[in-house]
Amino acid sequence: MEPAAAKFIGAGIACIGMGGAAIGVAFIFGNYLAAAIRNPSAAQGQFGNLIFGFAVTEALGIFSLLVALLLLFVPL
Repeated sequence: MEPAAAKFIGAGIACIGMGGAAIGVAFIFGNYLAAAIRNPSAAQGQFGNLIFGFAVTEALGIFSLLVALLLLFVPL
């Protein structure tokens, strides 16, 4: 296999992490919304946890994007 082809395959595999982060963010916000509908008085108390979970999940997606870009643009 040529090194250029391996770089593209590796970058594509690294981008799977961005899809996982999108699913994670949707899961976090969906569960928060469901809980806020059940108990609106407790929703404000859980907002900090929502933002922290969003930040950590989104950071993992950004890290996978960084790995993909490094694989594509750093010379062998």
